[in-house]
Amino acid sequence: MVLAGGFSASAAERNYVTGVMGFDQLRECLVQNQAWVPYPDYSDRAGWDALMGCNKASVIAAGEKYLDYEWKVVRMSSYLEYEKSGNRTVMESPFDRNNNAIACLFAAELAEGRGRFIPQIVDGVIHTCEMTSWALSAHIQSLGPDHRPLPWKGDTTLELVQGNVSQMFSWIYYFLHDEFDRIHPEISRRLKEEITCRELNPYLCETEYWWMGFDPGYVLNNWNPWCNTNALLCFMLIEEDLGRLARGVWKSMWSVDQYLNRIQGDGGIEEGPSYWGHSAGMTYQYLSAIYLATGGSIDLFGVDQIRGMGEYIVNSYVGDGWVVNFADASARGGADDLNLIYRFGKAMGSGTMMGYAAKVQKEHPSKPFPNTNIFGFLEALSVYDELNGASGVYEAKDYVWYPETQFHYSRGDKGLFLAAKAGYNDESHNHNDVGSFILYADSLPVFIDAGVGTYTAKTFSESRYDIWTMQTDYHNLPLINGTAQRNGKEFRASNVKSGRNSFSADIAGAYPEEAAVRSWVRSYTQQGGSLIISDSFDLAEAKAPNQVDFLTWGDVDISTPGIVRISVRDRNLCLKYDASGFTVEKESIAIDDGNLSRVWGNEIFRVKLTARKLQKKGSYKFIINRI
Repeated sequence: MVLAGGFSASAAERNYVTGVMGFDQLRECLVQNQAWVPYPDYSDRAGWDALMGCNKASVIAAGEKYLDYEWKVVRMSSYLEYEKSGNRTVMESPFDRNNNAIACLFAAELAEGRGRFIPQIVDGVIHTCEMTSWALSAHIQSLGPDHRPLPWKGDTTLELVQGNVSQMFSWIYYFLHDEFDRIHPEISRRLKEEITCRELNPYLCETEYWWMGFDPGYVLNNWNPWCNTNALLCFMLIEEDLGRLARGVWKSMWSVDQYLNRIQGDGGIEEGPSYWGHSAGMTYQYLSAIYLATGGSIDLFGVDQIRGMGEYIVNSYVGDGWVVNFADASARGGADDLNLIYRFGKAMGSGTMMGYAAKVQKEHPSKPFPNTNIFGFLEALSVYDELNGASGVYEAKDYVWYPETQFHYSRGDKGLFLAAKAGYNDESHNHNDVGSFILYADSLPVFIDAGVGTYTAKTFSESRYDIWTMQTDYHNLPLINGTAQRNGKEFRASNVKSGRNSFSADIAGAYPEEAAVRSWVRSYTQQGGSLIISDSFDLAEAKAPNQVDFLTWGDVDISTPGIVRISVRDRNLCLKYDASGFTVEKESIAIDDGNLSRVWGNEIFRVKLTARKLQKKGSYKFIINRI
């Protein structure tokens, strides 16, 4: 199995969760019989009216759209299509539609409480219980015993979507099992049995899943808090045996500790803002749930690492919906789950997060909408009025530095925002991009990181780096001796430095031996409304012309020697280079992937500056100005 992560560079034995208490103490303090649930009973109509508030009508309306919904069959051929063509959507789309329908129907029934949605909920639940697996074809192939995408009888694959369905069904059982019993006791019995067999039992028994953390060398990413949050909530809602409950909760505590131990302690999210809700956001939801399960005995919201993880999303927001999108993140989105950001900030007492969420909510109002993460939806309802009534005072920081993750953000004059990175080429959802940068003008990206296209089998295979969006020469970086960076934990930056207006790193270590590079110091300096980019290098051998690439999505004019003019909407910049030292070429890159075209349109451009002469030592200088 090849994932976007790999093997970690280091781990710290922080053990924040299990460090609070041992197993025996946990067993004593667990809140049993679902007394921890902070929401009204199904029959408490006044309680639900208060929780739903002004969202009640829209939640009911969302459910009404599915009263006549015809449940989709996920065909075996749809699972096998992933093996055949790498297409995930053909299997995932009908399954997602079914799950979203159940979520909307369930939320509507909680809001209305008249039983109108229950028959359709029952049909959807039993329809899903009849499925061989609740896991996605891509994940069955990567995690299953034969590494093929077709589920087998008795499939117990533990993964993201299977966990989401298990959590949603656990909430449905908790709130509606008495109503189901009035129709037929077999409905509740079957539902509980399926959750137990598909989630609780395998979670207690399995140790082979990479995301659990039993392999001490493996990088853990958003899968860990996401899967563990689902498992924890299922145990808390379903398990009646105290011994099994304690073992399940303890295992989740140990596993989440492995995640917090292995990711960077500065709070930077290697996977980027698109994954913040599933990494930091799910860590918050896990910590919220374990707080409730232990009657407040486990409270980690004062931990610096947790604060850093939370505030990362606000620091990575550039403005007008644009975010810093290193790795597999999109340049838009990730900072728009305002209820989650507000709740996370409130738990930590972060005025930065709360103010940001309140400010954006006032500018672009949004409402909680039902989804399979029922815990997140209910929690969003609980703070909705508070979020809308908050002051919305927020001011972005001028400079942010993540010393372990090695992300640098700085705001310069004339509306220029620089994001640069160092790091290494085995980060989670990695691109070969050590030393790259993104430059924004008035919040709009001009020199860009394209991001990632629609996930297919190739994205997480041995051929990952055959995809152009993953490659060095489609980032704002040099090809040294005609050679790109290599993926792997050993390919990394050194001598990394960050200051208020400057960032530099020796990126030679990110290139393989054939690049024949002893040192290549890439530096960025913001000065008087300009960005100065310098490359100082020492090669063991000069074998091929060096090429320095820049990626943009605006109109590009290279007609004037020494100047590249770029216009994106109403932002006009120029890139100055030494025309005597470089030839220049503008290359059009057609965008035919929906995930990319929704952000950039149908075309982006690569500006290739190729050195006119071979030299073992030297320096290049590029200056970017606003016009």
